[in-house]
Amino acid sequence: MELPFLLLGVGAFCAGLVDTVGGGGGLIQIPLLFSTFPQAGAATLFGTNKLASVVGTASSALQYSRRVVIPWQIAAPAAIAAAIGSWFGARAVVLFPPEALRPLILVLLIAVAIYTFMRKDFGVQGRVLAHDAQPTIRALAIGSTVGFYDGFFGPGTGSFLIFLFIRLLGMDFLLASVSAKIVNVTTNLAAIAFFVATGAVFWKAAAVMAVCNLLGSRVGTALALRHGVAFIRKAFLVVVVILILRFSADTFLG
Repeated sequence: MELPFLLLGVGAFCAGLVDTVGGGGGLIQIPLLFSTFPQAGAATLFGTNKLASVVGTASSALQYSRRVVIPWQIAAPAAIAAAIGSWFGARAVVLFPPEALRPLILVLLIAVAIYTFMRKDFGVQGRVLAHDAQPTIRALAIGSTVGFYDGFFGPGTGSFLIFLFIRLLGMDFLLASVSAKIVNVTTNLAAIAFFVATGAVFWKAAAVMAVCNLLGSRVGTALALRHGVAFIRKAFLVVVVILILRFSADTFLG
């Protein structure tokens, strides 16, 4: 295997493992794609990243579903709204540069890290959801907003979903991770539909990365299920801190 594809494969494995536990896999894959194909357009690289990610994300969601009762009353409306938002986000990539979002995303990530660190009980125990329209409305809002962001840019999508599912819907980290995977599958598929239709994909790179991402996601899911909520919370904080460092470097040094 050629060296660039070997590096993409290793990066995709790490991305699949990290993304399954705490989100943030795009933090690894997107910079790798940009450095490997510096002359390619952003839409092509984002499309390749989505194809590389969706297989691992779907596998992770399936593995979780065998061990965890999925809250479909939340996950389903969030996934539908996210798919629509992601398609529009993918369309927006060709209109203006995603890098314009970096300062805002950096501020949001810092807020997420501080809140999660300060609240030691955050996401440790879930609460019973209300039997009214409120959770569904919140799920739709989360799905559409984060879905648009995922289609448009992507890094940190899983982390934002996990945080919002816990903060606004009272899930624990394990349930939030399961729901985030389901939403992520739909956002990836919606964005892929747009990018493939416009021919914006490097198929060979996507195939290599998809296999490696799948292997990484299986390892990450096994770790999450074995070690539970406390492990996922720690991994989530680590991922968010790394995202902050990466976005800081890109914003102030890039």
